[in-house]
Amino acid sequence: MKDLVQQSITKRNDGQLERAVLVGLVTPKQTEDQLDEYLDELAFLAKTAGAEVHKVYKQKLPHPNSRTFVGKGKLEEIREYAEVKEIDIVIFDDDLSPKQQAILEEELKCKVVDRSFLILDIFASRARTAQAKAQVELAQMQYLLPRLKGLWTHLERQRGGIGMRGPGEQEIETDRRIVNYRISLLKEQLKKIDRQQQTMRKRRGELIRVALVGYTNVGKSTIMNLLSKSEVFAEDKLFATLDTTVRKVVLNRMPFLLSDTVGFIRKLPHSLIESFKSTLDEVREADVLLHVVDISHAHFEDQVAVVDRTLKEILPEGDRKPVYMVFNKMDAYRASYFDEFLEQEVKTEIEEELIKKWETRTEGKCVFISALEKENVNRFREILTEVVSDQYQVRYPYKTHFF
Repeated sequence: MKDLVQQSITKRNDGQLERAVLVGLVTPKQTEDQLDEYLDELAFLAKTAGAEVHKVYKQKLPHPNSRTFVGKGKLEEIREYAEVKEIDIVIFDDDLSPKQQAILEEELKCKVVDRSFLILDIFASRARTAQAKAQVELAQMQYLLPRLKGLWTHLERQRGGIGMRGPGEQEIETDRRIVNYRISLLKEQLKKIDRQQQTMRKRRGELIRVALVGYTNVGKSTIMNLLSKSEVFAEDKLFATLDTTVRKVVLNRMPFLLSDTVGFIRKLPHSLIESFKSTLDEVREADVLLHVVDISHAHFEDQVAVVDRTLKEILPEGDRKPVYMVFNKMDAYRASYFDEFLEQEVKTEIEEELIKKWETRTEGKCVFISALEKENVNRFREILTEVVSDQYQVRYPYKTHFF
């Protein structure tokens, strides 16, 4: 069986990026404004995967069509455009059933994937360690299992690109039994890796652990590099970090362990959450969580809500860790919302109101910085030192000094 995480650049035979079309629905559960935001994010995902978005289609329906997701007229419109513009891939913002995907590929005569499979494809291209590769492969196998009949016909898909970084084109004998066996092997492999990781965590001694959490592409890795003076990979793309990185940091002679974790996102495939739970042990075992937020994003409050919901899903019930919010990218916030004609007094007033609002909401447990421009970083370090010191006092109440 071919490796599920073959790392290839998404290009056509002529060397150009794959030409993509995005499709989403306005439903009673999803407003047009929400859909616009989701489609913007889907476009960023497509760009991260290596595709070039040429057109976006939206349709208002009470619910997705059970056969073709969109209506008959919209499907014909997409088909005609895909044929004329030589579109390589059509990406749907919501999950497609195996039946829908098979019908759509037959009708559109090109690759069809949904948001979940696009995210899995990005994870596959970015997995580096044995643990990340096994986790991604497991999630892909679980996703593809009900789609075997449509996806793995004999030599039908000798094509690369998005959605093809998985198991590849297998012979028809690659059936459900073999896939289930592979899933079992991967689960055992991950259990073994998890035991090794637990042993490593036990060897870290009695240091307080701080974990960076947040939506993808909010600057966690940049903050990690800033505090630990290391060179963790950081890039302006979604899911630049898959593997948890842990560094020892010393602030004002106060040592602690800082971990950078995989970012969260809306509609994250459940199979990925399940597969990456061992990686997210760093979050569960942390003493303090630094919730990093991209304050410049137009819908950052929605992103905060997504992270909060995901944390509730992965943390044991009743586990109330101290959470400190780090509002990052203040430089980008000003560039997005302040124009050159706005008076400085007005800018200052707007910023003060924003800070006051979130200080009230978080009971003072927040700080506003720009990790890239090193703005307010000294204050951030002071706060973090105080937070870590408080945790040492909680853990070792009878010690007069710690280090």
